[in-house]
Amino acid sequence: MRTVAPGLLAVAAATTILASCALPGTSTSPSGSAVPTSTPSGSASPTPTLAPTPTPNVCTNPSVLATWSLTRLAEQTLVVPVEESNVAAVKAEIAAGAGGVILFGSSAPVNLGSSLHALSLTAPGGITPFVMTDEEGGVVQRMANLVGSLPSARQMASTMSAAQIRQLVTTVALRMHAAGITMDLAPVLDLDNGVGPNNRDPDGTRSFSLNASVAAADGVAFLQGLEAGGVIPVVKHFPGLGQASANTDVSPATTQPWSVLRHAGLLPFQSAIAAGVPVVMIANAGVPGLTTLPASISPAVMTTVLRQQLGFQGLVITDSLSAGALVDIGYSVPRAVVASITAGADMVLYTAASAQVASLTASTAAALVAAVNAGTLPRSRLVSAVSNILTAKHVNLCAG
Repeated sequence: MRTVAPGLLAVAAATTILASCALPGTSTSPSGSAVPTSTPSGSASPTPTLAPTPTPNVCTNPSVLATWSLTRLAEQTLVVPVEESNVAAVKAEIAAGAGGVILFGSSAPVNLGSSLHALSLTAPGGITPFVMTDEEGGVVQRMANLVGSLPSARQMASTMSAAQIRQLVTTVALRMHAAGITMDLAPVLDLDNGVGPNNRDPDGTRSFSLNASVAAADGVAFLQGLEAGGVIPVVKHFPGLGQASANTDVSPATTQPWSVLRHAGLLPFQSAIAAGVPVVMIANAGVPGLTTLPASISPAVMTTVLRQQLGFQGLVITDSLSAGALVDIGYSVPRAVVASITAGADMVLYTAASAQVASLTASTAAALVAAVNAGTLPRSRLVSAVSNILTAKHVNLCAG
Protein backbone atom coordinates (compact mmCIF):
# COMPACT_ATOMS: atom_id res chain seq x y z
CA MET A 1 0.00 0.00 0.00
CA ARG A 2 1.33 3.40 -0.90
CA THR A 3 2.25 5.58 2.06
CA VAL A 4 0.47 8.92 2.28
CA ALA A 5 1.95 11.85 4.13
CA PRO A 6 0.04 12.20 7.42
CA GLY A 7 -0.01 16.00 7.20
CA LEU A 8 -2.77 16.08 4.62
CA LEU A 9 -5.19 14.04 6.73
CA ALA A 10 -4.23 16.03 9.80
CA VAL A 11 -5.14 19.21 7.96
CA ALA A 12 -8.41 17.64 6.89
CA ALA A 13 -9.32 16.38 10.33
CA ALA A 14 -8.52 19.67 11.97
CA THR A 15 -9.83 22.03 9.36
CA THR A 16 -12.69 24.22 10.49
CA ILE A 17 -12.75 27.23 8.29
CA LEU A 18 -14.25 30.24 9.91
CA ALA A 19 -15.04 33.30 7.87
CA SER A 20 -15.94 36.70 9.17
CA CYS A 21 -16.17 40.02 7.52
CA ALA A 22 -16.28 43.59 8.71
CA LEU A 23 -17.16 46.69 6.88
CA PRO A 24 -14.24 49.04 6.42
CA GLY A 25 -14.34 52.13 8.59
CA THR A 26 -15.13 55.52 7.20
CA SER A 27 -13.91 58.93 8.21
CA THR A 28 -16.46 61.64 8.93
CA SER A 29 -14.15 64.58 8.34
CA PRO A 30 -11.98 65.19 5.28
CA SER A 31 -8.27 65.07 6.01
CA GLY A 32 -6.25 68.21 5.59
CA SER A 33 -9.19 70.65 5.80
CA ALA A 34 -9.33 73.29 8.53
CA VAL A 35 -12.56 74.62 10.00
CA PRO A 36 -12.24 78.27 11.20
CA THR A 37 -13.35 78.89 14.79
CA SER A 38 -13.15 82.71 14.90
CA THR A 39 -12.97 85.79 12.72
CA PRO A 40 -9.84 88.01 12.68
CA SER A 41 -11.68 90.62 14.75
CA GLY A 42 -12.43 88.06 17.45
CA SER A 43 -16.17 88.19 16.98
CA ALA A 44 -17.93 84.87 17.10
CA SER A 45 -19.20 83.32 13.92
CA PRO A 46 -21.10 80.08 13.38
CA THR A 47 -19.18 76.98 12.43
CA PRO A 48 -19.82 76.22 8.76
CA THR A 49 -22.00 73.19 8.19
CA LEU A 50 -20.47 70.79 5.70
CA ALA A 51 -22.89 69.10 3.34
CA PRO A 52 -22.78 65.32 3.62
CA THR A 53 -20.73 63.61 0.95
CA PRO A 54 -23.06 61.59 -1.28
CA THR A 55 -22.49 57.85 -1.03
CA PRO A 56 -21.29 56.65 -4.42
CA ASN A 57 -23.35 53.97 -6.12
CA VAL A 58 -20.92 51.06 -6.14
CA CYS A 59 -21.67 48.52 -8.83
CA THR A 60 -21.53 44.88 -7.78
CA ASN A 61 -22.79 41.67 -9.33
CA PRO A 62 -25.59 41.41 -6.72
CA SER A 63 -26.66 44.99 -7.38
CA VAL A 64 -26.98 44.27 -11.09
CA LEU A 65 -28.72 40.94 -10.43
CA ALA A 66 -31.31 42.86 -8.42
CA THR A 67 -32.47 44.28 -11.76
CA TRP A 68 -32.76 40.89 -13.49
CA SER A 69 -36.15 39.31 -14.00
CA LEU A 70 -37.02 36.27 -11.93
CA THR A 71 -37.07 34.14 -15.06
CA ARG A 72 -33.56 35.17 -16.03
CA LEU A 73 -32.30 34.43 -12.52
CA ALA A 74 -34.03 31.05 -12.49
CA GLU A 75 -32.65 30.01 -15.87
CA GLN A 76 -29.07 30.66 -14.77
CA THR A 77 -29.33 28.03 -12.02
CA LEU A 78 -30.26 25.25 -14.47
CA VAL A 79 -27.90 22.79 -16.14
CA VAL A 80 -29.55 21.20 -19.17
CA PRO A 81 -28.68 17.68 -20.36
CA VAL A 82 -27.73 16.95 -23.95
CA GLU A 83 -26.07 14.25 -26.01
CA GLU A 84 -22.51 15.25 -26.89
CA SER A 85 -23.20 14.19 -30.48
CA ASN A 86 -25.90 16.87 -30.87
CA VAL A 87 -25.26 19.82 -28.57
CA ALA A 88 -27.24 22.15 -30.85
CA ALA A 89 -30.38 20.42 -29.54
CA VAL A 90 -30.32 22.72 -26.49
CA LYS A 91 -29.69 25.94 -28.41
CA ALA A 92 -33.04 27.38 -27.34
CA GLU A 93 -32.38 26.64 -23.65
CA ILE A 94 -28.94 28.27 -23.78
CA ALA A 95 -30.40 31.27 -25.64
CA ALA A 96 -32.98 31.55 -22.84
CA GLY A 97 -30.16 31.83 -20.30
CA ALA A 98 -29.51 28.33 -18.92
CA GLY A 99 -26.38 28.46 -16.80
CA GLY A 100 -24.86 25.20 -17.90
CA VAL A 101 -25.02 22.16 -20.12
CA ILE A 102 -24.04 18.61 -19.18
CA LEU A 103 -22.86 16.25 -21.91
CA PHE A 104 -23.87 12.60 -22.11
CA GLY A 105 -22.53 9.86 -24.35
CA SER A 106 -19.50 7.63 -24.63
CA SER A 107 -17.78 8.88 -27.77
CA ALA A 108 -17.48 12.57 -28.59
CA PRO A 109 -17.55 13.90 -32.16
CA VAL A 110 -14.32 15.37 -33.48
CA ASN A 111 -16.04 18.73 -34.04
CA LEU A 112 -17.26 18.97 -30.43
CA GLY A 113 -15.21 22.09 -29.73
CA SER A 114 -16.59 24.08 -32.65
CA SER A 115 -20.13 22.92 -31.89
CA LEU A 116 -19.84 24.03 -28.28
CA HIS A 117 -18.39 27.37 -29.36
CA ALA A 118 -21.36 27.98 -31.66
CA LEU A 119 -23.71 27.04 -28.84
CA SER A 120 -22.07 29.44 -26.40
CA LEU A 121 -22.54 32.35 -28.82
CA THR A 122 -26.29 32.14 -28.28
CA ALA A 123 -26.02 32.84 -24.52
CA PRO A 124 -27.62 36.17 -23.52
CA GLY A 125 -25.32 38.94 -22.36
CA GLY A 126 -22.26 36.95 -23.34
CA ILE A 127 -22.55 34.92 -20.11
CA THR A 128 -21.52 31.57 -21.50
CA PRO A 129 -22.78 28.35 -19.93
CA PHE A 130 -20.61 25.94 -18.04
CA VAL A 131 -19.92 22.90 -20.23
CA MET A 132 -19.86 19.91 -17.91
CA THR A 133 -19.04 16.25 -18.35
CA ASP A 134 -18.22 13.21 -16.22
CA GLU A 135 -14.63 12.31 -17.00
CA GLU A 136 -13.70 10.35 -13.88
CA GLY A 137 -11.77 7.47 -15.41
CA GLY A 138 -12.49 3.76 -15.60
CA VAL A 139 -16.12 3.01 -16.43
CA VAL A 140 -17.15 6.68 -16.29
CA GLN A 141 -15.64 8.41 -19.30
CA ARG A 142 -17.57 10.41 -21.90
CA MET A 143 -14.89 11.37 -24.39
CA ALA A 144 -11.85 9.13 -24.05
CA ASN A 145 -11.70 9.00 -27.85
CA LEU A 146 -10.87 12.71 -27.86
CA VAL A 147 -8.93 13.28 -24.66
CA GLY A 148 -7.35 9.94 -23.83
CA SER A 149 -8.30 7.32 -21.29
CA LEU A 150 -7.96 7.53 -17.53
CA PRO A 151 -7.72 4.48 -15.24
CA SER A 152 -10.39 4.15 -12.57
CA ALA A 153 -9.81 6.03 -9.35
CA ARG A 154 -9.17 2.75 -7.55
CA GLN A 155 -6.57 1.71 -10.10
CA MET A 156 -4.87 5.09 -9.98
CA ALA A 157 -4.66 4.91 -6.20
CA SER A 158 -3.13 1.44 -6.24
CA THR A 159 -0.63 1.96 -9.05
CA MET A 160 0.28 5.65 -9.15
CA SER A 161 1.68 8.30 -6.85
CA ALA A 162 -0.25 11.51 -6.23
CA ALA A 163 2.23 13.36 -8.44
CA GLN A 164 1.68 10.88 -11.27
CA ILE A 165 -2.10 11.25 -10.95
CA ARG A 166 -1.79 15.01 -11.11
CA GLN A 167 0.39 14.85 -14.21
CA LEU A 168 -1.85 12.39 -16.07
CA VAL A 169 -5.01 14.32 -15.26
CA THR A 170 -3.39 17.57 -16.38
CA THR A 171 -2.67 16.03 -19.77
CA VAL A 172 -6.26 14.88 -20.17
CA ALA A 173 -7.64 18.20 -18.89
CA LEU A 174 -5.67 20.18 -21.46
CA ARG A 175 -7.36 18.14 -24.18
CA MET A 176 -10.76 18.57 -22.53
CA HIS A 177 -10.24 22.31 -22.43
CA ALA A 178 -9.27 22.31 -26.11
CA ALA A 179 -12.53 20.47 -26.85
CA GLY A 180 -14.59 23.15 -25.11
CA ILE A 181 -15.13 21.48 -21.72
CA THR A 182 -15.02 23.92 -18.82
CA MET A 183 -16.05 21.73 -15.87
CA ASP A 184 -15.44 18.07 -14.98
CA LEU A 185 -17.78 16.46 -12.46
CA ALA A 186 -14.87 14.70 -10.78
CA PRO A 187 -13.14 13.51 -8.65
CA VAL A 188 -15.22 11.19 -6.48
CA LEU A 189 -14.05 11.60 -2.87
CA ASP A 190 -16.32 8.95 -1.35
CA LEU A 191 -14.72 6.17 0.70
CA ASP A 192 -15.65 2.81 -0.76
CA ASN A 193 -14.17 -0.63 -1.40
CA GLY A 194 -17.19 -2.31 -2.99
CA VAL A 195 -17.53 -4.04 -6.35
CA GLY A 196 -19.58 -1.28 -8.01
CA PRO A 197 -20.58 0.89 -9.59
CA ASN A 198 -23.83 -0.99 -10.01
CA ASN A 199 -27.48 -0.67 -9.04
CA ARG A 200 -26.59 -1.44 -5.43
CA ASP A 201 -23.25 0.33 -4.99
CA PRO A 202 -22.97 3.81 -6.56
CA ASP A 203 -19.21 4.06 -6.12
CA GLY A 204 -17.08 0.92 -6.18
CA THR A 205 -14.06 1.52 -8.40
CA ARG A 206 -15.02 5.18 -8.78
CA SER A 207 -13.62 5.64 -5.25
CA PHE A 208 -9.89 6.00 -4.73
CA SER A 209 -9.94 4.06 -1.49
CA LEU A 210 -11.73 3.17 1.71
CA ASN A 211 -8.76 4.84 3.43
CA ALA A 212 -9.46 8.53 4.02
CA SER A 213 -5.78 9.49 3.75
CA VAL A 214 -5.43 7.91 0.31
CA ALA A 215 -8.72 9.32 -0.95
CA ALA A 216 -7.78 12.78 0.29
CA ALA A 217 -4.29 12.81 -1.23
CA ASP A 218 -5.27 11.33 -4.58
CA GLY A 219 -8.48 13.31 -4.81
CA VAL A 220 -6.63 16.59 -4.28
CA ALA A 221 -4.04 15.51 -6.86
CA PHE A 222 -6.81 14.81 -9.36
CA LEU A 223 -8.54 18.16 -8.83
CA GLN A 224 -5.25 20.01 -9.05
CA GLY A 225 -4.51 18.25 -12.34
CA LEU A 226 -7.83 19.43 -13.74
CA GLU A 227 -7.15 23.00 -12.66
CA ALA A 228 -3.66 22.90 -14.18
CA GLY A 229 -5.27 21.89 -17.47
CA GLY A 230 -7.82 24.70 -17.39
CA VAL A 231 -10.85 22.67 -16.30
CA ILE A 232 -12.90 23.36 -13.16
CA PRO A 233 -13.00 20.35 -10.80
CA VAL A 234 -16.08 19.27 -8.85
CA VAL A 235 -15.66 17.06 -5.78
CA LYS A 236 -18.49 14.66 -5.04
CA HIS A 237 -20.70 13.34 -3.44
CA PHE A 238 -20.80 15.53 -0.32
CA PRO A 239 -20.89 14.70 2.58
CA GLY A 240 -19.72 11.23 1.48
CA LEU A 241 -21.66 8.53 -0.38
CA GLY A 242 -19.24 5.67 0.19
CA GLN A 243 -20.78 2.46 1.55
CA ALA A 244 -24.27 3.91 1.13
CA SER A 245 -27.27 1.66 1.70
CA ALA A 246 -28.23 1.78 -1.99
CA ASN A 247 -27.55 3.58 -5.26
CA THR A 248 -29.42 6.90 -5.14
CA ASP A 249 -29.80 6.90 -8.93
CA VAL A 250 -32.13 3.94 -8.46
CA SER A 251 -33.79 4.36 -5.06
CA PRO A 252 -33.72 6.24 -1.76
CA ALA A 253 -30.57 5.57 0.25
CA THR A 254 -28.66 6.64 3.34
CA THR A 255 -25.00 7.32 3.92
CA GLN A 256 -23.01 6.09 6.87
CA PRO A 257 -24.32 7.59 10.15
CA TRP A 258 -23.23 11.18 10.71
CA SER A 259 -21.32 10.12 13.83
CA VAL A 260 -19.17 7.91 11.57
CA LEU A 261 -19.14 10.09 8.48
CA ARG A 262 -17.84 13.19 10.20
CA HIS A 263 -14.72 11.31 11.39
CA ALA A 264 -13.96 9.50 8.13
CA GLY A 265 -15.97 10.15 4.95
CA LEU A 266 -15.99 13.91 5.47
CA LEU A 267 -12.21 14.16 5.70
CA PRO A 268 -11.36 14.08 1.95
CA PHE A 269 -13.85 16.91 1.40
CA GLN A 270 -12.21 18.93 4.15
CA SER A 271 -8.85 18.38 2.43
CA ALA A 272 -10.29 19.50 -0.89
CA ILE A 273 -11.80 22.63 0.65
CA ALA A 274 -8.47 23.42 2.30
CA ALA A 275 -6.86 23.02 -1.15
CA GLY A 276 -9.28 25.58 -2.59
CA VAL A 277 -11.65 23.40 -4.60
CA PRO A 278 -14.14 25.73 -6.33
CA VAL A 279 -17.19 23.44 -6.64
CA VAL A 280 -18.84 20.80 -4.44
CA MET A 281 -21.55 18.39 -5.62
CA ILE A 282 -24.15 17.26 -3.10
CA ALA A 283 -25.32 13.65 -2.77
CA ASN A 284 -28.95 12.56 -2.97
CA ALA A 285 -28.74 10.30 0.10
CA GLY A 286 -30.10 10.96 3.56
CA VAL A 287 -27.60 11.22 6.41
CA PRO A 288 -28.70 9.40 9.58
CA GLY A 289 -28.18 11.59 12.61
CA LEU A 290 -28.05 14.76 10.52
CA THR A 291 -31.03 14.81 8.15
CA THR A 292 -33.81 12.52 7.00
CA LEU A 293 -34.06 14.47 3.76
CA PRO A 294 -31.85 13.70 0.76
CA ALA A 295 -28.73 15.82 1.21
CA SER A 296 -29.46 17.65 -2.05
CA ILE A 297 -32.57 19.25 -0.55
CA SER A 298 -31.29 19.53 3.03
CA PRO A 299 -30.35 22.90 4.57
CA ALA A 300 -28.58 20.98 7.37
CA VAL A 301 -26.12 19.55 4.83
CA MET A 302 -25.62 22.48 2.46
CA THR A 303 -26.03 25.50 4.71
CA THR A 304 -25.21 24.35 8.24
CA VAL A 305 -22.38 21.88 7.57
CA LEU A 306 -20.88 22.87 4.21
CA ARG A 307 -21.25 26.65 4.36
CA GLN A 308 -21.23 27.47 8.07
CA GLN A 309 -19.16 24.73 9.72
CA LEU A 310 -16.67 24.02 6.93
CA GLY A 311 -16.64 27.58 5.61
CA PHE A 312 -16.97 26.63 1.94
CA GLN A 313 -17.48 29.77 -0.14
CA GLY A 314 -17.56 28.30 -3.64
CA LEU A 315 -20.27 26.92 -5.92
CA VAL A 316 -22.68 24.25 -4.67
CA ILE A 317 -24.32 22.02 -7.27
CA THR A 318 -26.56 18.99 -6.97
CA ASP A 319 -26.36 15.48 -8.25
CA SER A 320 -29.15 14.72 -10.72
CA LEU A 321 -32.50 15.62 -9.20
CA SER A 322 -34.15 13.14 -11.55
CA ALA A 323 -32.75 10.35 -9.37
CA GLY A 324 -34.86 7.61 -7.86
CA ALA A 325 -33.88 8.86 -4.41
CA LEU A 326 -36.11 11.88 -5.01
CA VAL A 327 -38.70 10.58 -7.44
CA ASP A 328 -39.58 7.67 -5.14
CA ILE A 329 -40.41 10.02 -2.25
CA GLY A 330 -42.67 12.20 -4.35
CA TYR A 331 -40.36 14.89 -5.73
CA SER A 332 -40.79 15.86 -9.37
CA VAL A 333 -37.81 17.67 -10.88
CA PRO A 334 -39.42 21.15 -10.54
CA ARG A 335 -40.35 20.48 -6.91
CA ALA A 336 -36.91 19.10 -6.11
CA VAL A 337 -35.19 22.06 -7.77
CA VAL A 338 -37.18 24.57 -5.71
CA ALA A 339 -36.42 22.64 -2.52
CA SER A 340 -32.73 22.40 -3.41
CA ILE A 341 -32.20 26.08 -4.22
CA THR A 342 -34.15 27.04 -1.09
CA ALA A 343 -31.95 24.75 1.02
CA GLY A 344 -28.70 26.25 -0.30
CA ALA A 345 -27.76 24.82 -3.70
CA ASP A 346 -26.64 27.22 -6.43
CA MET A 347 -27.00 25.06 -9.56
CA VAL A 348 -29.10 21.99 -10.25
CA LEU A 349 -28.68 18.98 -12.51
CA TYR A 350 -31.40 16.77 -13.95
CA THR A 351 -31.84 14.34 -16.81
CA ALA A 352 -34.57 13.77 -19.37
CA ALA A 353 -35.13 12.18 -22.75
CA SER A 354 -34.11 14.54 -25.53
CA ALA A 355 -37.71 15.22 -26.51
CA GLN A 356 -38.59 16.25 -22.94
CA VAL A 357 -35.63 18.52 -22.14
CA ALA A 358 -37.27 21.73 -23.40
CA SER A 359 -40.55 21.28 -21.55
CA LEU A 360 -38.90 20.12 -18.33
CA THR A 361 -36.47 23.04 -18.36
CA ALA A 362 -39.30 25.54 -18.93
CA SER A 363 -41.48 24.07 -16.19
CA THR A 364 -38.56 23.99 -13.76
CA ALA A 365 -37.71 27.65 -14.35
CA ALA A 366 -41.39 28.50 -13.97
CA ALA A 367 -41.52 26.62 -10.65
CA LEU A 368 -38.66 28.72 -9.28
CA VAL A 369 -40.39 31.95 -10.37
CA ALA A 370 -43.64 30.80 -8.80
CA ALA A 371 -41.88 29.92 -5.54
CA VAL A 372 -40.42 33.43 -5.27
CA ASN A 373 -43.77 35.01 -6.04
CA ALA A 374 -45.42 32.79 -3.43
CA GLY A 375 -42.86 33.75 -0.80
CA THR A 376 -41.55 30.21 -0.28
CA LEU A 377 -38.21 30.94 -1.98
CA PRO A 378 -36.65 34.28 -1.02
CA ARG A 379 -35.56 36.30 -4.03
CA SER A 380 -32.34 37.03 -2.11
CA ARG A 381 -31.54 33.29 -2.05
CA LEU A 382 -31.99 33.10 -5.82
CA VAL A 383 -29.80 36.18 -6.31
CA SER A 384 -27.16 34.68 -4.01
CA ALA A 385 -27.17 31.46 -6.04
CA VAL A 386 -26.69 33.30 -9.33
CA SER A 387 -24.01 35.52 -7.78
CA ASN A 388 -22.09 32.38 -6.80
CA ILE A 389 -22.48 31.03 -10.34
CA LEU A 390 -21.13 34.23 -11.90
CA THR A 391 -18.22 34.28 -9.46
CA ALA A 392 -17.31 30.74 -10.52
CA LYS A 393 -17.55 31.86 -14.15
CA HIS A 394 -15.34 34.89 -13.44
CA VAL A 395 -18.09 37.14 -14.79
CA ASN A 396 -18.09 40.78 -13.69
CA LEU A 397 -21.39 42.39 -14.66
CA CYS A 398 -19.94 45.82 -13.89
CA ALA A 399 -17.01 45.57 -16.29
CA GLY A 400 -17.01 47.71 -19.39
